[in-house]
Amino acid sequence: MNRYRTPLALRPEPGGQVPAVAMVLAAGLGKRMRPLTATRPKPLIEVAGKPLLDHALDRLRAAGVKKAVVNVHYLADALEAHLTNRVEGIEITVSDERDQLLETGGGLVKALPLIDADPFLVVNSDNLWIDGPMDSLRLLAAQWDAGHMDALLLLVPLARANCHSGQGDFHLGADGALRRKKPGTVAPYVFTGIQMVSKRLLEGDLPSGPFSTNLLWDRAMEKGRCFGVVHQGLWFDVGSPPNIKKAEEILGQS
Repeated sequence: MNRYRTPLALRPEPGGQVPAVAMVLAAGLGKRMRPLTATRPKPLIEVAGKPLLDHALDRLRAAGVKKAVVNVHYLADALEAHLTNRVEGIEITVSDERDQLLETGGGLVKALPLIDADPFLVVNSDNLWIDGPMDSLRLLAAQWDAGHMDALLLLVPLARANCHSGQGDFHLGADGALRRKKPGTVAPYVFTGIQMVSKRLLEGDLPSGPFSTNLLWDRAMEKGRCFGVVHQGLWFDVGSPPNIKKAEEILGQS
């Protein structure tokens, strides 16, 4: 029997260990953030006085992550220079995608030899989140069930997805299992860009070049091994310049 409990009740399993390693996805072109990304990569755009990348790295460090593997492509030199100056308590290793942008799934495959932990965290570098009653990365770790999961995604209710203009991504079963919404419909949960995965997710036949993690999730969902847990704090879709101001206003009010 699957012991995974409903993610809507914040009742973490005892003893969940936050992985020592995280993959930080920072290689994207940041097209929606133009013109700000004409001269700097999106992860270095500042929100509330700090680059988005630093928000993510600081959350990882605070949760106990020891090593972050960061992939780079667009304006890679600027990203590497920024990372070189970070010395606060987390080891940084760069996965170089200068020759070819590999998208999220391809980036994970390329970085896999550098990821010396299983399971591990994956975080989009343009994420901005504030923890709720429990640290969200520790919540993922607490709900992780290696016997039943290949991927555990952190979700936020569509109604609380600040600055987000989409129509949701997933439906969530009573046991936490995920299924995609049907085309043209609305789904109650949005993927936050934060997940915990097993290296099993990257086994089997995969494209040799760029591809999305959607392919990996779909395979895991077919096997009943892709789950979700609900983020209890604030989350922001800081995907365009106007959303920076909106996010800062909400953060100031809270």
